Amino acid sequence: QKWKSSVSLQAKMPPCDFVPEKYQSHSYDHMLKIRERNVSPAMLTAYKKPLLLHQGHMQWLFDYEGRRYLDLFAGIATVGVGHCHPKVTAAAQRQLARLWHTSSIYLHAPIQEYAEKLTALLPEPLKVVFLTNSGSEANDLAMFLARLYTRNFDIICFRGAYHGGSPYTLGVTSVGNYKHGVANGFGCATTMLPDVFRGPWGGSHCRDSPVQTIRKCSCSEGMCQAKDQYIEQFKDTLNTCVPKTIAGFIVEPIQGVNGTVQYPKGFLKEAFQLVRERGGLCISDEVQTGFGRTGSHFWGFQTHDVLPDIVTMAKGIGNGFPMAAVVTTKEIARALAQNLHINTFGGNPVACVVGAAVLDAIEEDGLQQNSKEVGTYMLLELAKLRDKFEIVGDVRGKGLMIGIEMVTNKGNCQPLPNEEISEIWEDCKDMGVLLGRGGLFRQTFRIKPPMCVTKKDANFAVEVFRTALERHMERAA
Repeated sequence: QKWKSSVSLQAKMPPCDFVPEKYQSHSYDHMLKIRERNVSPAMLTAYKKPLLLHQGHMQWLFDYEGRRYLDLFAGIATVGVGHCHPKVTAAAQRQLARLWHTSSIYLHAPIQEYAEKLTALLPEPLKVVFLTNSGSEANDLAMFLARLYTRNFDIICFRGAYHGGSPYTLGVTSVGNYKHGVANGFGCATTMLPDVFRGPWGGSHCRDSPVQTIRKCSCSEGMCQAKDQYIEQFKDTLNTCVPKTIAGFIVEPIQGVNGTVQYPKGFLKEAFQLVRERGGLCISDEVQTGFGRTGSHFWGFQTHDVLPDIVTMAKGIGNGFPMAAVVTTKEIARALAQNLHINTFGGNPVACVVGAAVLDAIEEDGLQQNSKEVGTYMLLELAKLRDKFEIVGDVRGKGLMIGIEMVTNKGNCQPLPNEEISEIWEDCKDMGVLLGRGGLFRQTFRIKPPMCVTKKDANFAVEVFRTALERHMERAA
């Protein structure tokens, strides 16, 4: 039975003139039976009653009954330019009719064209690309490269980081739910996360975001005590947990899975310097922050005014096509060429054509600018809800990478209980808005939509979220 509320939804879903095809596959119940019988139980589904999706168009998804949803999670921050973007779809179709696969042992036009196009978007000397299929593979290879090149072994990462699920990357994935009871993390050291909301230090000027924490700050102009304290912790890790020389430091410019966590301004610049003093390489994991999502810059590392030695990317790189990349310098890339290393599908002709079409779409559709405008607007609107509701502890992010951290009350940062967050999440879905979840306690809503969303979509989403919060207050009362 649907829960009845005196709270009504003020906003109407923005119109969409796209008409989905009629769904013609198995019944919903039969799909669930197949899922239970033949699909690994590790492949979890969202929501109590999993969505059976049938078609997508730009920022919209349609289920088997033709119901429409505003997709604010984009297949986990992946569908950057929009579901079934016509130009990307057309480019893929043309290539599918021409040449599917040869492997990178032969020259084919797409791989060279794409390598040139992608690396043109990165500063010197980051001009050499190795193509893979997934973010885990890319980060795995980046770690491997750092160890090969430096001839050191130890790699540092932040607690709360997510860099993949392969045996190698599990060592630098520092979120408990993803850890399995097998040996992992040999040669990986975690260090304190400089989280200015949940960590011991932080105030109201730390973040590169239109919205700051509600914690007060006593720093004088150009000073950040929180940054200095967290740098001391980083130094402590270097002095106690690793040898005098290290292979590197891997970092997301903004943490994704952990709920859009941002660091104090200037932190990464100092951290990179400390790592390089120890002979280590700096790896920027752009799997979620790359391709214009932060709005102000094309790459997340640029928002910190740093130049990494290795950049990894996936997700938004292919708008949902399985592809990823590692970009580095010529010198570092040579370390891998001393012996054989191959990725059968990396640099696949279809993937390269899709990747190139995605880059065109980002530019032609003005998506980086749209991320900045719509993202900033949405952040400021969500901040009003934070000021109004006791359970909204923090709103943060940059561009269309947004986190809303839910707490029992603003005084304590205690995560709102999972069942309460789930009810809010389900309510949003029932009203037509799909949100992600993240954080160590799954306490943070993650908003990472296709970058083509509009201000009207943002208004609708904020109104749906407000209604869900009011329903929650009513239930609690």
